[in-house]
Amino acid sequence: MFPLFSPAFRAELTANLRLALPLIAAQIAAVGMGTVDTIYAGRLGPQPLAAVAVAVNVYNLFLIFFMGLMMACAPIAAQLYGAQRPQAELGAFLRRSRRFALIVGVIWTGLLNLVGPPMLKALGLSAATTADAIEFLRWYSGVGLMTALWFALRFGAEGLGQVRPIVIAALIGPAANALFGWLLLFGPFGLPTFGIKGLGLASTLATALMAAVLAWQYRRVPALRATWVADAATGQLAAGEGARDILKLGLPIAAIITAEGGLFVLTALLMARFGEGTVAAYQIAINFSSLVFMIPLGVAMATTVRVGHAAGAGDYLAARSRGYTGVALGGLNAASNAAIMLLFSGLIVAFYTDDTVIAMQAAGFLWLAAAFQLFDGLQATANGALRGLKDTRMPMLLTLLSYWAIGMPVAWWLAFRAGLGPDGMWWGLTAGLGMAALGLSLRFRHKAGKLVRRAGASTSRPIET
Repeated sequence: MFPLFSPAFRAELTANLRLALPLIAAQIAAVGMGTVDTIYAGRLGPQPLAAVAVAVNVYNLFLIFFMGLMMACAPIAAQLYGAQRPQAELGAFLRRSRRFALIVGVIWTGLLNLVGPPMLKALGLSAATTADAIEFLRWYSGVGLMTALWFALRFGAEGLGQVRPIVIAALIGPAANALFGWLLLFGPFGLPTFGIKGLGLASTLATALMAAVLAWQYRRVPALRATWVADAATGQLAAGEGARDILKLGLPIAAIITAEGGLFVLTALLMARFGEGTVAAYQIAINFSSLVFMIPLGVAMATTVRVGHAAGAGDYLAARSRGYTGVALGGLNAASNAAIMLLFSGLIVAFYTDDTVIAMQAAGFLWLAAAFQLFDGLQATANGALRGLKDTRMPMLLTLLSYWAIGMPVAWWLAFRAGLGPDGMWWGLTAGLGMAALGLSLRFRHKAGKLVRRAGASTSRPIET
């Protein structure tokens, strides 16, 4: 561990940000897809906005799990790269991850169509809102298949430190979604209008385009093409790690992501008990919170790669230092995000809706959301550092305990027993995130320190940044 603002800290900070900034851009672009849907639906009125909000949150229940599963590709590829394994071995793993993603995507899309409608009907919303939500989800479900492929391509490139191709492809997503949504939803130039189902189809088409562009980058960018060509030249599947390794590492990551994301999704669904206006206001606040959270999440992903490269090279002293830097950077950014939400809540809400009642409640929710930003940034980056060490089982247990033994019970009690209503749900989220931030930070300190002691800090060799 090195002192804050020391030369070593500044050097690692620069290296982390060099990797994190493109990933932040990619994450913001990904959330921008949902932002486009939310803004377009808001222009149709409160009822379509509520329909899209609940349908997207049902989709998100599956998104967070399958994203966590595929996130295992990044630390596996990072450690293979850090250990200087052959290009053919890297290529074999990346090819297997893409095949695995196809299976995941088919399962994902199928579950959305089978399980999604009954879940939406169980929420007790009006018949019109429920019908719109089901219609939107059916046309939106193809996003699952396309996103699974995107994850395999994206996290594989990320593990190799090749982030520029990810950004190029990711920025296309929201722009394409905005264009396709405008054409299909509003029918300009005399085109037919498809209503809310057009909004779902637009997202599916935009995600497919985004994945296709990144796949093309694998053929064009030298570092990615090298793994592709080397693997094809060997003509064998024996080398490298594959689906079993993704499942072994990815299932605990998926449980961690689902535990946190499920907390937010269940909160959104419980908001339906307070009326459709509250659901719409919550969707605005949580969408913007998710948007700014992409910054510490991008730092967390960069920290995974930085720590993974060092751990793969056997330099655990560097791995520990890189983890501490990532956590510090995530915490500093989360604090600035909270300040933005406190100071500019009215201006932020104005981008989403012109309904004054919804806008007032959404602005209040943004103030409450600012409270958990710091904890959210800390837990995300600590988790990223632990993934770089391939440590996922204990973080999974810590996360489940924090969110579901503390966060959700506190939220439920405050909202429905203590009489705080929707505000109580937000305070429960804050309690769960605070416990997760503390537990995961202590876990990284323990795990990294143990590895350094076992290897012997004096034998740790410096590696390139």
